[in-house]
Amino acid sequence: MDKRGHVLNAALLSVGIGLLLYPSLEERTVLTVVEVALPIVLGALFPDVDTAFGRHRKTFHNLPVLAIFLAFPYYFGNLRYVWIGVLTHYVLDVVGSRRGIAFFYPLADEEWGFPSGVTTSSKWATAVTVVVTLIELGTVAAVIYLLPQVDLEYTRQLLGL
Repeated sequence: MDKRGHVLNAALLSVGIGLLLYPSLEERTVLTVVEVALPIVLGALFPDVDTAFGRHRKTFHNLPVLAIFLAFPYYFGNLRYVWIGVLTHYVLDVVGSRRGIAFFYPLADEEWGFPSGVTTSSKWATAVTVVVTLIELGTVAAVIYLLPQVDLEYTRQLLGL
């Protein structure tokens, strides 16, 4: 996916997460969307920094980089949701794009992806982005509402909201 697709994905996810956590459209819903939007968008854009240097879909599109961003909130209090953007960038590139990403770079150059993806220049790229985003939101909804051992208040605490 291209930059526009990743920003669209991140914006839709931010609104969706706010609505899933606070479905009654209260003031807290808007605050949650605002709180998660910037870090998610920044995280969604970060992996493509490797287009300027390094090897695209390898240098910053791998599991070690995701692990760094997962650890980020433990060392820095700000931007604690940036890992969500990085993770969803990976999901969009693996599921929505024909090319995939190199999960195990620098140990291996092989790129992994689903055969169902489209090229970034495809007229279907935006539609695929929306479908992948809906699947991601469905996964978040399942974690929040369907897993019996996880309740909504616990999830809010876990996410720091």
